[in-house]
Amino acid sequence: MNTKAEHAAELHQRGCNCAQAVACTFCKEFGISEDDMFRIAEGFGLGMGVMEMCGALSGMAMTIGLDNSQGGTEEGSRTKGDTYKKIRSKVEKFKEKNGSCICRELKGVETGKVLCSCPQCIADAVALTEEYLAEQGK
Repeated sequence: MNTKAEHAAELHQRGCNCAQAVACTFCKEFGISEDDMFRIAEGFGLGMGVMEMCGALSGMAMTIGLDNSQGGTEEGSRTKGDTYKKIRSKVEKFKEKNGSCICRELKGVETGKVLCSCPQCIADAVALTEEYLAEQGK
């Protein structure tokens, strides 16, 4: 096992979700603190399948994680469940409006029927993020 894999495993044992454990392991290469990345990546432990999830919703999840997460790589997070709940709520609203949250379905890759264009997905994700922030008094 290499040092990065060991570090990621250690972070996971301390309470980081899988996404946080991996992302925080590479912070030095990008000049970001592990605690900042911890907060940003909190929403990705939801099992969102980022490769399939609409990219705009991934951006929304990062923003909600950054806002809602409390904790860091040393102590883990006591807000993980709450962050996931808040993201699920916004993703469900997106799905209700657009019929899916999966990129290939939204683009109609297999069906030829576009459910929502990329610009509209972005606009909807921004609106949901603004809605979330307003609910938080921000």
